[in-house]
Amino acid sequence: MSDATPTQPTGKFLHTMIRVGDLERSIEFYTKMFGMRELRRNDVPAGQYTLAFLGYGEGNKEGFGEIELTYNYGVEKYEIGTAFGHLAIAMPDVYAACERIKAQGGKVVREAGPLKHGTTIIAFVEDPDGYKIELIQRS
Repeated sequence: MSDATPTQPTGKFLHTMIRVGDLERSIEFYTKMFGMRELRRNDVPAGQYTLAFLGYGEGNKEGFGEIELTYNYGVEKYEIGTAFGHLAIAMPDVYAACERIKAQGGKVVREAGPLKHGTTIIAFVEDPDGYKIELIQRS
């Protein structure tokens, strides 16, 4: 690690990849629960996988990070492991988002409320594959 401070950005965050057991189910979850949209899809039969990129921007042109959902043909379930933590999404009203998510059949695993020892409003939701998504209230 260098002590030098860069004078200009040297890169751009593009995406986080997660493996999913049912691509269409996961796309429906992220689009329905969080208002993301599918930006692009790449099916690679020779490699036996399909990639779907979801997000809020126009294909990462505005600097929005994306989620890359990777479906490997024939794999229905993955072990999430202990190193991965969660994805985070800013929402204008986390309380309302949790109510909407529950009404649509989503799983809220930590109800909306202030962060312990703080004032930031957060909640946690679980996607169909068990990945945690933190909702952070931001206007």
